[in-house]
Amino acid sequence: MVKEIGIGLGLAVLIFLGIQGINIFPFLFFVGMSYILLNLMEARSGGMSDKFGNIKAKKSYTSIPKVTFNDIGGQETAKKELMEALDFIKDAEKIKRLGIRPLKGILLTGPPGTGKTLMAKAAANLTGSVFISASGSEFIEMYAGVGAKRVRQLFSRAREIARRTNVNNAIIFIDEIEVLGGKRGSHSGHMEYDQTLNQLLVEMDGLSIDDEVRILVIGATNRIDILDPAILRPGRFDRVVKVDLPDKEGRLHILKIHTANKPLADDVNLEQIARETFGFSGAHLESLTNEAAILAWRENQTRISQKHFLEAIDKVMMGEKLNRKPQKEELRRIAVHETGHALVSELVRPGSVSNITITSRGQALGYVRHNPQDDFYLYTQDYLEDQIAVCIAGAAAEELILGNRSTGAQNDFQKAADLAKKIIFSGMTSLGVVTEKDLPVNLKHEEMSRILKEQEERVKKYLIENKDIILTITEKLLKEESFTGDKLRKMLKEVA
Repeated sequence: MVKEIGIGLGLAVLIFLGIQGINIFPFLFFVGMSYILLNLMEARSGGMSDKFGNIKAKKSYTSIPKVTFNDIGGQETAKKELMEALDFIKDAEKIKRLGIRPLKGILLTGPPGTGKTLMAKAAANLTGSVFISASGSEFIEMYAGVGAKRVRQLFSRAREIARRTNVNNAIIFIDEIEVLGGKRGSHSGHMEYDQTLNQLLVEMDGLSIDDEVRILVIGATNRIDILDPAILRPGRFDRVVKVDLPDKEGRLHILKIHTANKPLADDVNLEQIARETFGFSGAHLESLTNEAAILAWRENQTRISQKHFLEAIDKVMMGEKLNRKPQKEELRRIAVHETGHALVSELVRPGSVSNITITSRGQALGYVRHNPQDDFYLYTQDYLEDQIAVCIAGAAAEELILGNRSTGAQNDFQKAADLAKKIIFSGMTSLGVVTEKDLPVNLKHEEMSRILKEQEERVKKYLIENKDIILTITEKLLKEESFTGDKLRKMLKEVA
């Protein structure tokens, strides 16, 4: 209303000045520019605040999600811990009688794709809470005070929607909370970050069990190390729930969930797929099942076979097949290189090779995919030295068969160097217990060189003894481009 009155008065003044014979074009220009700037400011502050207002209200974010904890696989420990924390919301009257202070915030931490957002939605479903989500990046703007205003509006909106739907509980989920919850003072010359975080802390401090609408804040981050200590202290984010990468049993559970609506062939072995996907997150596994279905569709198949899943593993890990075809000489070098990796891998751990190929994918001209039998979280010195040997084997095979090395071994050498450092700083060498900060650079270099040299000599000796086998497998690989680890092991038995 005030805006309309101002526009009317402005037009009246301009008409009066025009009647008096005064040139009104400079005034029109000034008024027009002022109007444009005013609208830009409103779009940045008030107008954009609809992210937590009308726009959200039209979406399902403000209703109780349909996701349940049964829809989330591979996170049994995290689910158990989170569900225990949610009991404080479900039995609010009971904990009030016992004098227990309710939880105000729960922080979910872990790598991307592990299901943090799904767990927040499942928490809202379990407690019958309205659910509002936001991303940390949505709070930060170049204008001071905008982020703090959005935080206030977010909490206000949660209470409003809960009242309107006759619900007593609300969950506010903030993804990428490290963006607005980073350590204060780390953003030089930009106080907007600090003001936004301060407002979030104030809002959380004001939460109480006696509120008409009880609000729980759930944050998600994969960078807990950069969060401000104030946000982690008791009374704000009281619980930190680690949502980690799933183990083999967890991956099998996730695969079963994502293949429940897909027609599988009789040869599909989900346990083998779970074993071969060490390090995959829930998002990776969902993508894997989807890619396998796409591959079956491309071949006009009515069911998804094991070969589709195995190829989908390669695609998720390495990327799509490339159309480019290396020159004949280059392709032979790639085959020799990958054969070297595969042979030494079978030497140090029989049955470890899952697939060997010279088909280009992503940034790789060829590769050997290994098959971890079990999930390992601790590594012995022997294991680390064996992995260094596998890394070096590709270049060593090139040098033995072709007379020189190529740049294709650059990443292999980097991995070998990193493994050598791990051996040193795990106290597995004659240097004893040392830290990277205190160890002189020249001593570190000498010890790394010794470790790498020992494994290089070991690999060369083995490859020289098996030169004919390398040539046989290389020729087979050049003809077929790719074969499984089982076929490789069968060939090794035949030529032995």
